[in-house]
Amino acid sequence: MTNIELNPAEIVCTGTALGGVGGRPENAGLEVLEPREVPLGGPRAMTVRRTLPQKSRSLIGPWCFADHYGPQDVAVSGGMAVPPHPHTGLQTASWLFTGEIEHRDSVGSHAMVRPGELNLMTAGRGIAHSEVSTPGTSVLHGVQLWIALPDADRFTPPAFEHVIPPTATDTGIAVRVFLGSWLGTTSPATAFSPILGAELTVQPGFSAELPLEIDFEHGLLVDSGDATVCGVPVPAASMGYLPPGTTTLQISAGPDAPVRALLLGGLPLGERIVMWWNFIGRTHEEIVEFRRQWMTGIGMTGIGMAEIDAPGAKSDFSQGEKLFGPVAGYPGRPLPAPEMPGLRLKPRP
Repeated sequence: MTNIELNPAEIVCTGTALGGVGGRPENAGLEVLEPREVPLGGPRAMTVRRTLPQKSRSLIGPWCFADHYGPQDVAVSGGMAVPPHPHTGLQTASWLFTGEIEHRDSVGSHAMVRPGELNLMTAGRGIAHSEVSTPGTSVLHGVQLWIALPDADRFTPPAFEHVIPPTATDTGIAVRVFLGSWLGTTSPATAFSPILGAELTVQPGFSAELPLEIDFEHGLLVDSGDATVCGVPVPAASMGYLPPGTTTLQISAGPDAPVRALLLGGLPLGERIVMWWNFIGRTHEEIVEFRRQWMTGIGMTGIGMAEIDAPGAKSDFSQGEKLFGPVAGYPGRPLPAPEMPGLRLKPRP
């Protein structure tokens, strides 16, 4: 999914845990991250609940973007209809609870996203893709996640993977590990840094204590149900943050319904990244060049090119190559990029 806000903020993110010595918080404990609602598109906008990034915490491990949507009646919302758009420096992880989405991209991939199946797209140096909910979808419900690639791998060739992770079950709980390794299960999906992505379903009235990697930070995004995480209630659509040094995830479900949640974790990235629109780079100048190449490639060179003092924007990373190719099979026009912000962003403290 693209970030199709008309005025996306340019964000400088530092991939380290807040507070404490050596990146470990002095008062380790659960922090509840509340979502904000973001309408994507026009009058029949599809609204998402965004828990990452936000002012208090922009990354959890390499996870840098989390949009949670639905369940939405497609007849009312219009479903998902995202034209071809670009990405750089990241992976997108698409995960559905209900519905079906058709994916096409500029490396020739054509695949469906279905519940319990992972579509993982590695943008690397540059990719374009489209996402459209299928005609048979009446209810759409899922999450769209972005993973920041470390500096050593962010110009890797673009790629696409479709993975069906197995479900591991025990009394009162079921787990699907779709990225990384946990509880003796390893996903075959490609990862570029130590990471974890898993879906948990906890039956009503059940409690579990699950081991965590001590050096990871984790976020538990609650999709549904009455969840208590490490003794703290976490409402549906919110995320409970657990800092590095936490060794156990304690989770329980209320008596009336199961809890479904996504556990997102990883080593703190330890790098500063710049996110704007659908691009991740390291400098303002890189973002300007990514945008220029996309707009040039779709024949809109002169539109909104407020580059704002960008000397050296055509830097060595492009190596004279086109970053973005066409998305074959999509029946409409690509999505133009918004205008660059009028001022250069000052890094956050």
